[in-house]
Amino acid sequence: MSDSGDRDLTLRGLIHDLNNVFQTILDAADLLAQDEKWASLAGNIERTAERGHRLTQSISEAAGSTFRLQVIVEIAMQFARDYLYATQHHPIEFQSEVPANLRIRGNPVSWERILVNLLLNSAQAMPTGGWVKLTAEAHDSSATIRLEDNGPGIPREILARVFEAHFSTKPANSGMGLHIVRSLVELDNGTVSVVNREEGGAAFVIEARC
Repeated sequence: MSDSGDRDLTLRGLIHDLNNVFQTILDAADLLAQDEKWASLAGNIERTAERGHRLTQSISEAAGSTFRLQVIVEIAMQFARDYLYATQHHPIEFQSEVPANLRIRGNPVSWERILVNLLLNSAQAMPTGGWVKLTAEAHDSSATIRLEDNGPGIPREILARVFEAHFSTKPANSGMGLHIVRSLVELDNGTVSVVNREEGGAAFVIEARC
């Protein structure tokens, strides 16, 4: 990808992700104004604002270091919970099994964006609720990250297209979430793929550098 392409991806990707952040703030603020029991919503707003700050700072951060994946998974899952709560989505059970000492290489904020987009993509495919599970396994110099859900899965005829920019089967969706996932994973020299689970639901598999 050219330098101009990278800059364009960064700008469009941040706009997409910040829209999620600002929508959460707006929805939570609306609920806050209607409910006297506002403590949990205040925490929601605070966490969302902190994530927005991390996103805007991510452009200038170095991407060559390593970080603990478990920490970023916890942050991403908390944001996904906040977003779904604020948008009054049916609850989703998020589960994770990540070795505490597993470190992967790259920009942690970029990986937070990758995981948030995957988590929300799965959750939004399950409007009546369900579960999403993230597991990770370390190899010699790489790690396999697997995100599974028990949703409806992805129609076979569009499996090859889900990572394309602006392609979406969901109404009022920009179709950028999974494109951002693939682009950011590849910028860190990783790969991402998707399959349908035999038991039902979808499974995204990321190969990342350690």
